[in-house]
Amino acid sequence: MDDSRDVTAVTRVPLGRRTFLGGVGVAALGATGLGGISLFTGATLSPAAAATAVPEVDKDPLNLLQRMLSYDTQNYGKGANTRAHAQMLKAVWENAGVPAEIIDTPQPDNVHLIARIPGSSSAAPLLMLGHSDVVPVEREAWSVDPFSGTVRNGEVYGRGALDMKGANSATISALLRHISEGSRFERDIIVLTDCDEEAGSFGSGWLAANHWSKVNAGMVLTEGGWFLAQKDRTTPMLITATRQDKVYFNLDLTADGTATHSSKPNPDSAIVTLSRAVAELGSWLAPVHLTEVTREYFAALAKATDDAEFARAVKLMLSARSQNARERAASVVVSKSSYPWLHRALLRTTHAFVIEDSGYKENVIPSSAHVRLNCRGIPGGQKPREFLAQVREMTARRGIQVTLVAPAGKTEAQYLDDLDERWATAPADIDTPLFRALAGAASETYPNAVFAPALFEAGTSLAPWRERGIPGYGVYPYVLDNDQLITMHGNDERIYVEALRQGTAFMYRTFSRFLS
Repeated sequence: MDDSRDVTAVTRVPLGRRTFLGGVGVAALGATGLGGISLFTGATLSPAAAATAVPEVDKDPLNLLQRMLSYDTQNYGKGANTRAHAQMLKAVWENAGVPAEIIDTPQPDNVHLIARIPGSSSAAPLLMLGHSDVVPVEREAWSVDPFSGTVRNGEVYGRGALDMKGANSATISALLRHISEGSRFERDIIVLTDCDEEAGSFGSGWLAANHWSKVNAGMVLTEGGWFLAQKDRTTPMLITATRQDKVYFNLDLTADGTATHSSKPNPDSAIVTLSRAVAELGSWLAPVHLTEVTREYFAALAKATDDAEFARAVKLMLSARSQNARERAASVVVSKSSYPWLHRALLRTTHAFVIEDSGYKENVIPSSAHVRLNCRGIPGGQKPREFLAQVREMTARRGIQVTLVAPAGKTEAQYLDDLDERWATAPADIDTPLFRALAGAASETYPNAVFAPALFEAGTSLAPWRERGIPGYGVYPYVLDNDQLITMHGNDERIYVEALRQGTAFMYRTFSRFLS
Protein backbone atom coordinates (compact mmCIF):
# COMPACT_ATOMS: atom_id res chain seq x y z
CA MET A 1 0.00 0.00 0.00
CA ASP A 2 1.37 3.40 -0.98
CA ASP A 3 0.06 6.38 0.99
CA SER A 4 2.10 8.96 -0.90
CA ARG A 5 0.30 11.81 -2.59
CA ASP A 6 0.87 14.79 -4.84
CA VAL A 7 3.16 16.83 -2.61
CA THR A 8 2.35 20.13 -4.30
CA ALA A 9 -1.40 19.88 -3.78
CA VAL A 10 -1.69 20.46 -0.04
CA THR A 11 -1.84 23.96 1.39
CA ARG A 12 -0.32 24.93 4.70
CA VAL A 13 -2.69 25.03 7.67
CA PRO A 14 -2.14 26.40 11.18
CA LEU A 15 -0.88 23.99 13.81
CA GLY A 16 -3.57 23.48 16.42
CA ARG A 17 -2.85 21.88 19.78
CA ARG A 18 -5.54 19.24 19.40
CA THR A 19 -5.12 18.68 15.68
CA PHE A 20 -3.62 15.30 14.80
CA LEU A 21 0.12 15.90 14.87
CA GLY A 22 -0.48 19.53 14.12
CA GLY A 23 -2.41 18.72 10.93
CA VAL A 24 0.34 19.96 8.65
CA GLY A 25 1.38 17.93 5.65
CA VAL A 26 4.97 18.19 4.57
CA ALA A 27 3.41 18.25 1.14
CA ALA A 28 3.35 22.02 1.57
CA LEU A 29 7.12 22.15 1.86
CA GLY A 30 8.85 23.69 -1.06
CA ALA A 31 5.61 24.43 -2.88
CA THR A 32 5.39 27.87 -4.45
CA GLY A 33 2.48 30.15 -5.00
CA LEU A 34 1.84 32.83 -7.60
CA GLY A 35 4.85 34.98 -8.32
CA GLY A 36 7.28 32.37 -6.99
CA ILE A 37 6.51 32.94 -3.31
CA SER A 38 7.71 30.26 -0.95
CA LEU A 39 4.81 28.95 1.14
CA PHE A 40 7.19 28.48 4.07
CA THR A 41 9.42 31.54 4.06
CA GLY A 42 7.26 34.03 2.17
CA ALA A 43 10.39 35.03 0.25
CA THR A 44 10.40 35.64 -3.48
CA LEU A 45 12.35 32.88 -5.16
CA SER A 46 15.02 33.61 -7.73
CA PRO A 47 14.66 32.39 -11.32
CA ALA A 48 17.22 29.73 -10.44
CA ALA A 49 14.71 28.17 -8.07
CA ALA A 50 12.24 27.43 -10.81
CA ALA A 51 14.99 25.96 -12.95
CA THR A 52 16.20 23.55 -10.28
CA ALA A 53 14.68 20.19 -11.10
CA VAL A 54 14.41 17.68 -8.26
CA PRO A 55 12.10 14.69 -8.79
CA GLU A 56 8.94 15.06 -6.72
CA VAL A 57 9.23 11.50 -5.41
CA ASP A 58 12.61 12.33 -3.88
CA LYS A 59 11.12 15.31 -2.04
CA ASP A 60 8.30 13.15 -0.67
CA PRO A 61 9.60 11.72 2.63
CA LEU A 62 7.22 8.77 2.61
CA ASN A 63 8.14 7.69 -0.89
CA LEU A 64 11.84 8.06 -0.10
CA LEU A 65 11.48 6.17 3.18
CA GLN A 66 9.64 3.30 1.50
CA ARG A 67 12.50 2.96 -0.95
CA MET A 68 15.03 2.96 1.88
CA LEU A 69 13.04 0.32 3.77
CA SER A 70 12.98 -1.96 0.73
CA TYR A 71 16.72 -2.57 1.10
CA ASP A 72 17.65 -5.34 3.53
CA THR A 73 20.53 -3.80 5.49
CA GLN A 74 20.34 -6.07 8.53
CA ASN A 75 23.43 -6.04 10.72
CA TYR A 76 23.87 -9.26 12.71
CA GLY A 77 26.85 -7.90 14.61
CA LYS A 78 29.60 -7.75 12.03
CA GLY A 79 28.34 -5.18 9.54
CA ALA A 80 25.75 -5.26 6.76
CA ASN A 81 25.42 -5.09 3.00
CA THR A 82 24.65 -1.41 2.47
CA ARG A 83 25.90 -0.95 -1.09
CA ALA A 84 22.59 -1.13 -2.97
CA HIS A 85 20.99 1.26 -0.44
CA ALA A 86 23.93 3.66 -0.88
CA GLN A 87 23.73 3.44 -4.67
CA MET A 88 20.05 4.36 -4.57
CA LEU A 89 20.71 7.40 -2.38
CA LYS A 90 23.72 8.40 -4.49
CA ALA A 91 21.42 8.57 -7.50
CA VAL A 92 18.93 10.67 -5.53
CA TRP A 93 21.64 13.18 -4.66
CA GLU A 94 23.08 13.27 -8.15
CA ASN A 95 19.62 13.80 -9.67
CA ALA A 96 19.51 16.97 -7.55
CA GLY A 97 22.95 18.08 -8.71
CA VAL A 98 24.65 17.23 -5.40
CA PRO A 99 27.96 15.35 -5.58
CA ALA A 100 27.96 12.09 -3.62
CA GLU A 101 30.63 9.48 -3.02
CA ILE A 102 30.51 5.88 -1.86
CA ILE A 103 33.34 5.03 0.55
CA ASP A 104 34.28 1.36 0.48
CA THR A 105 35.41 -0.31 3.70
CA PRO A 106 37.60 -3.44 4.00
CA GLN A 107 34.38 -5.45 4.33
CA PRO A 108 32.84 -6.04 0.87
CA ASP A 109 29.58 -4.16 0.19
CA ASN A 110 29.64 -2.58 3.66
CA VAL A 111 29.93 1.05 2.57
CA HIS A 112 29.47 4.64 3.63
CA LEU A 113 27.84 7.34 1.49
CA ILE A 114 28.85 11.00 1.69
CA ALA A 115 26.98 13.81 -0.06
CA ARG A 116 28.19 17.40 0.17
CA ILE A 117 26.05 20.44 -0.61
CA PRO A 118 28.43 23.36 -1.23
CA GLY A 119 27.87 26.49 0.82
CA SER A 120 28.69 30.13 0.15
CA SER A 121 31.38 30.57 2.82
CA SER A 122 34.28 28.83 4.48
CA ALA A 123 32.39 28.39 7.78
CA ALA A 124 32.84 24.96 9.34
CA PRO A 125 30.37 22.53 7.71
CA LEU A 126 27.21 21.17 9.26
CA LEU A 127 27.26 17.35 9.23
CA MET A 128 24.08 15.27 9.16
CA LEU A 129 24.90 11.77 10.42
CA GLY A 130 22.48 8.92 9.74
CA HIS A 131 23.14 5.20 9.66
CA SER A 132 21.99 2.85 6.92
CA ASP A 133 22.29 -0.46 8.76
CA VAL A 134 19.46 -1.87 10.89
CA VAL A 135 19.21 -4.58 13.52
CA PRO A 136 17.94 -8.02 12.45
CA VAL A 137 14.26 -8.91 12.32
CA GLU A 138 12.26 -11.83 13.66
CA ARG A 139 10.13 -12.16 10.54
CA GLU A 140 7.63 -14.53 12.08
CA ALA A 141 6.79 -11.93 14.75
CA TRP A 142 5.99 -9.15 12.24
CA SER A 143 2.46 -8.59 10.97
CA VAL A 144 3.83 -7.22 7.65
CA ASP A 145 6.90 -7.77 5.51
CA PRO A 146 9.58 -5.80 7.42
CA PHE A 147 11.13 -4.63 4.15
CA SER A 148 7.95 -3.60 2.35
CA GLY A 149 7.31 -0.10 3.73
CA THR A 150 3.65 -1.03 4.18
CA VAL A 151 1.33 1.81 5.23
CA ARG A 152 -1.53 0.72 7.47
CA ASN A 153 -3.88 2.89 9.51
CA GLY A 154 -1.72 5.95 8.95
CA GLU A 155 1.54 4.28 10.03
CA VAL A 156 4.44 3.20 7.85
CA TYR A 157 5.99 -0.13 8.92
CA GLY A 158 9.48 -1.44 8.32
CA ARG A 159 12.80 -2.25 9.93
CA GLY A 160 14.45 1.13 10.22
CA ALA A 161 11.25 3.18 9.94
CA LEU A 162 12.05 4.68 13.34
CA ASP A 163 15.75 3.84 13.72
CA MET A 164 16.79 5.54 11.61
CA LYS A 165 15.84 5.50 7.95
CA GLY A 166 12.82 7.63 8.84
CA ALA A 167 15.11 10.35 10.19
CA ASN A 168 17.34 10.03 7.12
CA SER A 169 14.32 10.41 4.85
CA ALA A 170 13.11 13.54 6.66
CA THR A 171 16.60 15.06 6.49
CA ILE A 172 17.22 14.33 2.82
CA SER A 173 13.71 15.32 1.68
CA ALA A 174 13.97 18.63 3.53
CA LEU A 175 17.35 19.41 1.97
CA LEU A 176 16.10 18.48 -1.49
CA ARG A 177 13.19 20.89 -1.07
CA HIS A 178 15.62 23.70 -0.34
CA ILE A 179 17.66 22.73 -3.37
CA SER A 180 14.54 22.65 -5.56
CA GLU A 181 13.82 26.24 -4.46
CA GLY A 182 17.27 27.38 -5.51
CA SER A 183 18.37 27.93 -1.92
CA ARG A 184 22.03 28.43 -1.07
CA PHE A 185 23.39 27.53 2.32
CA GLU A 186 25.89 29.73 4.14
CA ARG A 187 28.15 26.74 4.81
CA ASP A 188 28.68 23.29 3.35
CA ILE A 189 26.19 20.69 4.50
CA ILE A 190 27.58 17.16 4.60
CA VAL A 191 25.14 14.25 4.69
CA LEU A 192 26.84 11.06 5.86
CA THR A 193 24.87 7.82 5.61
CA ASP A 194 27.17 5.53 7.52
CA CYS A 195 27.43 1.78 8.06
CA ASP A 196 28.29 -0.31 11.13
CA GLU A 197 26.41 1.90 13.59
CA GLU A 198 24.57 -1.10 15.01
CA ALA A 199 27.81 -3.12 15.24
CA GLY A 200 30.93 -3.81 13.26
CA SER A 201 34.51 -2.68 12.76
CA PHE A 202 34.15 -0.06 10.03
CA GLY A 203 31.71 2.53 11.34
CA SER A 204 32.22 6.22 11.96
CA GLY A 205 35.43 5.59 13.93
CA TRP A 206 37.04 3.84 10.98
CA LEU A 207 35.75 6.51 8.61
CA ALA A 208 37.14 9.32 10.76
CA ALA A 209 40.51 7.59 11.06
CA ASN A 210 40.81 7.07 7.29
CA HIS A 211 38.81 9.91 5.69
CA TRP A 212 38.62 12.68 8.27
CA SER A 213 38.86 15.47 5.71
CA LYS A 214 35.58 14.29 4.18
CA VAL A 215 33.65 14.40 7.49
CA ASN A 216 35.36 17.21 9.40
CA ALA A 217 32.65 19.58 10.56
CA GLY A 218 31.80 22.28 13.07
CA MET A 219 28.53 20.75 14.31
CA VAL A 220 26.84 17.37 13.92
CA LEU A 221 23.21 16.21 14.07
CA THR A 222 22.29 12.53 14.33
CA GLU A 223 19.66 10.31 15.94
CA GLY A 224 18.59 10.81 19.53
CA GLY A 225 16.03 13.21 20.90
CA TRP A 226 12.44 12.01 21.15
CA PHE A 227 9.36 13.98 20.08
CA LEU A 228 6.77 12.89 22.65
CA ALA A 229 2.98 13.18 22.55
CA GLN A 230 0.42 14.00 25.21
CA LYS A 231 -1.67 11.16 26.61
CA ASP A 232 -3.89 11.34 23.52
CA ARG A 233 -0.86 9.82 21.69
CA THR A 234 -0.77 12.39 18.88
CA THR A 235 -0.67 15.98 20.20
CA PRO A 236 2.97 17.14 20.33
CA MET A 237 4.05 17.59 23.96
CA LEU A 238 7.84 17.62 24.34
CA ILE A 239 10.38 18.12 21.54
CA THR A 240 13.92 17.23 22.59
CA ALA A 241 17.40 17.33 21.13
CA THR A 242 19.88 15.12 22.93
CA ARG A 243 23.27 16.57 23.85
CA GLN A 244 24.74 13.53 25.58
CA ASP A 245 24.58 9.72 25.27
CA LYS A 246 24.58 7.21 28.09
CA VAL A 247 27.77 5.20 28.70
CA TYR A 248 27.65 1.73 27.14
CA PHE A 249 29.28 -1.33 28.71
CA ASN A 250 28.62 -5.07 29.10
CA LEU A 251 28.88 -7.51 31.98
CA ASP A 252 29.08 -11.30 31.73
CA LEU A 253 27.59 -13.38 34.55
CA THR A 254 28.74 -16.99 34.82
CA ALA A 255 27.64 -19.75 37.19
CA ASP A 256 29.50 -23.04 37.64
CA GLY A 257 28.12 -26.39 38.77
CA THR A 258 28.66 -30.11 38.53
CA ALA A 259 28.43 -31.66 35.09
CA THR A 260 26.70 -35.04 35.13
CA HIS A 261 24.17 -37.27 33.41
CA SER A 262 20.75 -35.63 33.04
CA SER A 263 19.07 -38.65 34.66
CA LYS A 264 20.46 -37.51 38.02
CA PRO A 265 19.54 -33.84 38.57
CA ASN A 266 21.99 -32.24 40.92
CA PRO A 267 21.44 -29.53 43.57
CA ASP A 268 24.21 -27.28 42.22
CA SER A 269 22.96 -26.94 38.63
CA ALA A 270 24.73 -24.03 36.94
CA ILE A 271 21.58 -23.14 35.00
CA VAL A 272 19.43 -23.03 38.12
CA THR A 273 22.01 -21.00 40.04
CA LEU A 274 22.30 -18.48 37.23
CA SER A 275 18.52 -18.30 36.78
CA ARG A 276 18.06 -17.36 40.43
CA ALA A 277 20.63 -14.59 40.08
CA VAL A 278 18.94 -13.35 36.89
CA ALA A 279 15.56 -13.31 38.62
CA GLU A 280 16.97 -11.27 41.49
CA LEU A 281 18.72 -8.79 39.22
CA GLY A 282 15.68 -8.64 36.95
CA SER A 283 13.56 -7.17 39.72
CA TRP A 284 16.29 -4.80 40.95
CA LEU A 285 16.77 -1.19 39.84
CA ALA A 286 19.98 0.76 40.19
CA PRO A 287 19.78 3.98 42.24
CA VAL A 288 18.19 7.11 40.79
CA HIS A 289 20.74 9.76 39.79
CA LEU A 290 19.68 13.19 38.54
CA THR A 291 22.21 15.35 36.70
CA GLU A 292 22.06 18.87 35.31
CA VAL A 293 20.99 17.47 31.93
CA THR A 294 18.27 15.16 33.25
CA ARG A 295 16.96 17.74 35.71
CA GLU A 296 16.45 20.18 32.84
CA TYR A 297 14.72 17.46 30.84
CA PHE A 298 12.30 16.45 33.58
CA ALA A 299 11.56 20.09 34.45
CA ALA A 300 10.60 20.63 30.80
CA LEU A 301 8.49 17.46 30.87
CA ALA A 302 6.56 18.74 33.90
CA LYS A 303 5.91 22.01 32.07
CA ALA A 304 4.87 20.26 28.86
CA THR A 305 2.44 17.62 30.09
CA ASP A 306 -1.32 18.13 30.30
CA ASP A 307 -1.43 15.52 33.09
CA ALA A 308 -1.46 17.49 36.35
CA GLU A 309 -0.79 14.44 38.55
CA PHE A 310 2.18 13.43 36.44
CA ALA A 311 3.55 16.99 36.56
CA ARG A 312 3.24 17.03 40.36
CA ALA A 313 5.09 13.71 40.63
CA VAL A 314 7.94 15.02 38.47
CA LYS A 315 8.22 18.22 40.52
CA LEU A 316 8.23 16.18 43.73
CA MET A 317 11.08 14.06 42.39
CA LEU A 318 13.10 17.12 41.39
CA SER A 319 12.64 18.75 44.78
CA ALA A 320 13.35 15.62 46.88
CA ARG A 321 16.02 16.23 49.52
CA SER A 322 16.94 12.64 50.31
CA GLN A 323 17.71 9.60 48.19
CA ASN A 324 14.80 7.67 49.71
CA ALA A 325 12.37 10.45 48.87
CA ARG A 326 13.81 10.70 45.37
CA GLU A 327 13.45 6.96 44.80
CA ARG A 328 9.82 7.01 45.94
CA ALA A 329 8.98 9.98 43.76
CA ALA A 330 10.78 8.48 40.76
CA SER A 331 8.69 5.33 41.12
CA VAL A 332 5.53 7.43 40.94
CA VAL A 333 6.88 9.33 37.91
CA VAL A 334 7.47 6.10 36.01
CA SER A 335 4.09 4.65 37.01
CA LYS A 336 2.24 7.73 35.74
CA SER A 337 4.33 8.32 32.61
CA SER A 338 2.95 7.58 29.15
CA TYR A 339 6.53 6.56 28.27
CA PRO A 340 7.49 4.50 31.36
CA TRP A 341 10.36 2.51 29.88
CA LEU A 342 12.01 5.64 28.49
CA HIS A 343 11.69 7.63 31.70
CA ARG A 344 12.87 4.77 33.89
CA ALA A 345 15.97 4.53 31.67
CA LEU A 346 16.72 8.25 31.98
CA LEU A 347 16.80 8.02 35.78
CA ARG A 348 19.49 5.40 36.41
CA THR A 349 22.05 2.94 35.09
CA THR A 350 20.10 0.26 33.24
CA HIS A 351 20.90 -3.42 32.78
CA ALA A 352 19.23 -5.60 30.16
CA PHE A 353 19.58 -9.37 29.77
CA VAL A 354 20.44 -9.82 26.09
CA ILE A 355 22.22 -13.15 25.52
CA GLU A 356 21.98 -16.39 27.51
CA ASP A 357 23.68 -19.66 26.70
CA SER A 358 24.41 -22.99 28.38
CA GLY A 359 24.55 -26.65 27.58
CA TYR A 360 25.31 -28.64 24.46
CA LYS A 361 23.41 -31.95 24.74
CA GLU A 362 20.03 -32.94 26.16
CA ASN A 363 21.34 -35.76 28.33
CA VAL A 364 24.15 -33.72 29.88
CA ILE A 365 23.74 -31.24 32.74
CA PRO A 366 26.31 -28.56 31.81
CA SER A 367 29.05 -27.36 34.13
CA SER A 368 28.49 -23.67 33.42
CA ALA A 369 25.84 -21.17 32.37
CA HIS A 370 26.30 -17.63 31.08
CA VAL A 371 24.24 -14.49 30.54
CA ARG A 372 25.27 -11.09 29.16
CA LEU A 373 24.00 -7.83 30.61
CA ASN A 374 24.04 -4.76 28.40
CA CYS A 375 24.39 -1.73 30.67
CA ARG A 376 23.97 2.01 30.11
CA GLY A 377 25.22 4.51 32.67
CA ILE A 378 24.30 8.17 33.08
CA PRO A 379 27.27 10.52 32.54
CA GLY A 380 27.78 12.35 35.79
CA GLY A 381 25.53 9.89 37.65
CA GLN A 382 26.54 6.47 38.95
CA LYS A 383 29.97 5.45 37.67
CA PRO A 384 30.19 2.13 35.79
CA ARG A 385 32.72 0.88 38.36
CA GLU A 386 30.20 1.58 41.14
CA PHE A 387 27.49 -0.31 39.29
CA LEU A 388 29.86 -3.24 38.71
CA ALA A 389 30.64 -3.36 42.42
CA GLN A 390 26.90 -3.41 43.25
CA VAL A 391 26.22 -6.30 40.89
CA ARG A 392 29.16 -8.26 42.26
CA GLU A 393 27.99 -7.71 45.80
CA MET A 394 24.44 -8.84 44.98
CA THR A 395 25.52 -12.03 43.23
CA ALA A 396 28.49 -13.04 45.40
CA ARG A 397 26.47 -15.22 47.77
CA ARG A 398 25.39 -17.37 44.81
CA GLY A 399 28.97 -17.82 43.64
CA ILE A 400 28.36 -15.94 40.40
CA GLN A 401 31.41 -14.67 38.54
CA VAL A 402 30.83 -11.14 37.16
CA THR A 403 33.18 -10.02 34.39
CA LEU A 404 33.40 -6.60 32.78
CA VAL A 405 33.63 -7.24 29.03
CA ALA A 406 36.71 -5.24 28.02
CA PRO A 407 38.07 -4.69 24.50
CA ALA A 408 40.84 -7.01 23.37
CA GLY A 409 44.16 -6.14 24.96
CA LYS A 410 42.66 -4.13 27.83
CA THR A 411 42.56 -5.14 31.45
CA GLU A 412 39.49 -4.52 33.57
CA ALA A 413 41.29 -1.70 35.37
CA GLN A 414 42.26 -0.04 32.10
CA TYR A 415 38.76 -0.33 30.72
CA LEU A 416 37.21 1.07 33.89
CA ASP A 417 39.50 4.07 33.48
CA ASP A 418 38.23 4.47 29.89
CA LEU A 419 34.64 4.29 31.08
CA ASP A 420 35.40 6.89 33.75
CA GLU A 421 36.56 9.23 30.98
CA ARG A 422 33.35 8.75 29.01
CA TRP A 423 31.32 9.16 32.20
CA ALA A 424 33.06 12.50 32.82
CA THR A 425 32.57 13.84 29.28
CA ALA A 426 30.64 17.08 29.37
CA PRO A 427 27.40 17.38 27.40
CA ALA A 428 27.55 19.21 24.09
CA ASP A 429 27.48 22.99 24.28
CA ILE A 430 24.02 24.29 23.40
CA ASP A 431 25.22 27.81 22.56
CA THR A 432 25.70 26.94 18.90
CA PRO A 433 23.96 27.87 15.63
CA LEU A 434 22.73 24.30 15.20
CA PHE A 435 21.11 24.01 18.61
CA ARG A 436 19.50 27.43 18.18
CA ALA A 437 18.23 26.31 14.78
CA LEU A 438 16.67 23.20 16.30
CA ALA A 439 15.00 25.29 19.01
CA GLY A 440 13.64 27.78 16.49
CA ALA A 441 12.36 25.08 14.17
CA ALA A 442 10.65 23.35 17.09
CA SER A 443 8.91 26.58 18.09
CA GLU A 444 7.60 27.09 14.56
CA THR A 445 6.63 23.51 13.80
CA TYR A 446 5.26 22.54 17.23
CA PRO A 447 4.16 25.91 18.71
CA ASN A 448 2.23 24.43 21.63
CA ALA A 449 4.93 21.95 22.66
CA VAL A 450 7.96 22.52 24.87
CA PHE A 451 11.50 22.22 23.49
CA ALA A 452 14.38 21.03 25.69
CA PRO A 453 17.84 19.46 25.57
CA ALA A 454 18.02 15.90 26.83
CA LEU A 455 20.05 12.79 27.55
CA PHE A 456 19.84 9.94 25.02
CA GLU A 457 19.21 6.63 26.76
CA ALA A 458 21.06 4.76 24.00
CA GLY A 459 24.18 5.43 21.90
CA THR A 460 25.10 6.95 18.55
CA SER A 461 27.97 7.20 16.04
CA LEU A 462 29.03 10.61 17.41
CA ALA A 463 32.19 9.46 19.22
CA PRO A 464 34.76 10.63 16.60
CA TRP A 465 33.39 14.17 16.64
CA ARG A 466 32.87 14.35 20.40
CA GLU A 467 36.44 13.15 20.94
CA ARG A 468 37.56 16.17 18.92
CA GLY A 469 35.40 18.59 20.89
CA ILE A 470 32.86 19.06 18.09
CA PRO A 471 29.31 19.53 19.43
CA GLY A 472 26.83 16.85 18.42
CA TYR A 473 23.10 16.52 19.01
CA GLY A 474 20.37 14.02 18.20
CA VAL A 475 16.75 14.04 17.07
CA TYR A 476 14.28 11.51 15.75
CA PRO A 477 12.13 14.11 13.94
CA TYR A 478 8.67 12.60 14.31
CA VAL A 479 6.16 12.55 17.14
CA LEU A 480 5.78 9.04 18.57
CA ASP A 481 3.49 7.34 21.02
CA ASN A 482 4.86 4.76 23.45
CA ASP A 483 3.64 1.78 21.41
CA GLN A 484 5.75 3.01 18.49
CA LEU A 485 8.74 3.97 20.60
CA ILE A 486 9.15 0.46 22.00
CA THR A 487 9.22 -1.03 18.48
CA MET A 488 12.74 0.39 18.17
CA HIS A 489 14.87 -2.76 17.65
CA GLY A 490 11.62 -4.70 18.13
CA ASN A 491 8.78 -6.07 16.04
CA ASP A 492 6.41 -4.11 13.77
CA GLU A 493 8.64 -1.02 13.91
CA ARG A 494 6.61 1.92 12.64
CA ILE A 495 5.95 5.67 12.74
CA TYR A 496 3.00 7.88 11.81
CA VAL A 497 3.04 9.03 8.18
CA GLU A 498 1.82 12.50 9.21
CA ALA A 499 4.48 12.64 11.92
CA LEU A 500 7.12 11.94 9.28
CA ARG A 501 5.73 14.71 7.08
CA GLN A 502 5.61 17.16 9.97
CA GLY A 503 9.10 16.10 11.03
CA THR A 504 10.31 16.91 7.54
CA ALA A 505 8.81 20.37 7.99
CA PHE A 506 10.82 20.63 11.20
CA MET A 507 14.02 19.66 9.38
CA TYR A 508 13.24 22.10 6.55
CA ARG A 509 12.91 24.92 9.05
CA THR A 510 16.10 23.85 10.80
CA PHE A 511 18.03 24.12 7.54
CA SER A 512 16.34 27.46 6.78
CA ARG A 513 18.48 28.91 9.58
CA PHE A 514 21.57 28.17 7.50
CA LEU A 515 20.56 29.91 4.28
CA SER A 516 22.97 32.50 2.93
